Amino acid sequence: MIKSQNITEDHLDVMHIIQGDNNPSQRQIAKKTGLSIGKVNYCLKALIDIGFIKIHNFNNSNQKINYVYILTPKGIQEKAAITKKFIIKKKQEYDKLNSYINL
Repeated sequence: MIKSQNITEDHLDVMHIIQGDNNPSQRQIAKKTGLSIGKVNYCLKALIDIGFIKIHNFNNSNQKINYVYILTPKGIQEKAAITKKFIIKKKQEYDKLNSYINL
């Protein structure tokens, strides 16, 4: 089981897609993120395990079961905090690489 401090950029990408898209399938999430469907499934399961995403299933008119992924209030709050941490980390990486160029 992952912990909130172990969220990767892949997990964060999945969370952004779920919050920004109305009812995305795993295939749609994979296409938008460039991840494999297996990786998307792995990320979704991890996010569900830590309570950042809820899953609901329903039957459509073709009698197939579909799933709806929803960010929980905890997931929305953590997504914002994690996004901020990633921005800080990426800025530090940029500054470090930029200092190598300017030596």
